[in-house]
Amino acid sequence: MAASLRTFCTAVSRQSIRPFSSSCVTLAGKKWRLENGLARSGSEYGPLTDLPDWSYADGRPAPPLKGQIRRQKQREEFARRAVYLSAEVDEGMKQWQEKKEEEKEKEQHVKSLLLKPKGNLLKNTK
Repeated sequence: MAASLRTFCTAVSRQSIRPFSSSCVTLAGKKWRLENGLARSGSEYGPLTDLPDWSYADGRPAPPLKGQIRRQKQREEFARRAVYLSAEVDEGMKQWQEKKEEEKEKEQHVKSLLLKPKGNLLKNTK
């Protein structure tokens, strides 16, 4: 099957003036969707994938489908991870600030030990 398709493609490309494209049809519109801030494909997220397909006649919602449950768990896990990493970054920044303050205090202490009082301060200490 693959050999016959390859033979057909080469035969068509030799006879036609326009170049023959064998790109995947599922990528149609991908560039436009990405430029407009949408998903790569129409089935990644949005109302067609996130909302239920049907509901009961009396208005009760349908039970969630397996894919909807899976996507919800993935989103919850992603949100938990984002919160955890954000808290970790905040803690790291706090420790970094404390370390900088300690170094500054230590440097000031070392400078105060190296410098000797002069002038009126020297007379008052005796």
